Amino acid sequence: MNRTVIAGVSGIRRFALVMVLSIEACAMAHANHPVSDLEDSVCGIVREPLAFWQFRQVAGALDASRIRSIRNIERLSFTTRDGRELGGYKLRADNPQGYLLVAQGNAVLADQIMGVLTFFQGYGLDVYVYDYRGYGLSEGKSRLKAIVSDYREIVAALNAQGYGRRYLYGMSMGGVILTNAIGPSEEYDALVLDSPPSRISGLGCPENYDPVRNLPQDGAKLMLIIGLKDRVVPPEDIEELSQVLAQRGGRVLKSPEFAHPLMDLDSTILRRRLQSVADFLVR
Repeated sequence: MNRTVIAGVSGIRRFALVMVLSIEACAMAHANHPVSDLEDSVCGIVREPLAFWQFRQVAGALDASRIRSIRNIERLSFTTRDGRELGGYKLRADNPQGYLLVAQGNAVLADQIMGVLTFFQGYGLDVYVYDYRGYGLSEGKSRLKAIVSDYREIVAALNAQGYGRRYLYGMSMGGVILTNAIGPSEEYDALVLDSPPSRISGLGCPENYDPVRNLPQDGAKLMLIIGLKDRVVPPEDIEELSQVLAQRGGRVLKSPEFAHPLMDLDSTILRRRLQSVADFLVR
């Protein structure tokens, strides 16, 4: 979670705001859904609700015009084990050979990136993207433990569909989510981690959620991308993850031209980034 964003709110104002938001969220949960222990805060009862609230504000509102002209796109709905309905989109490939589940950054809605992700349809992949719990199309309270659980369920559901190839792509916070959701599991064929921090425990989260602690012992199925122009998650915040993954046989791509995911300076650089992802997935 972003230190700059969190530091921008004074302690008193932060506490007051979170108390109001927590009361409102609790009331909504009781009115519409049974209480879920998945939606307990694990990164601090003040810090975590506030951080997710701020990221949701940055993500903004849904806008159907963003997907109106996209070919072979359909709405998705997924019901979690605690009864929350998650919404998202699927890009259908003409002759699908596998699936690609994308976990986006923490201030991004699914409809904002579907146009970019059409790139992967050309590789015979059905592309799945969901709004995080509490964002956009998805119900519930945005909490780390709950979102990790959601993606564990989504991966299991996609694997049950019989796809020949099973691919995962996590951008920034999405990489944190996927490393936690997958853990030591072998139930995927390739995973690309694009610019996640090595650790989030320095932000008040339990150490067991640190991506570096959730890498498999055999890293051959993983690639890590580090943009040397990244100012959101600087390269030094990813270096520990890079070293551990390289030691375990994973691939590390450090690019002097890449910034943070989806923040590259021009479309040519963005395409090279996506091409690097595709080349690793379908190698």
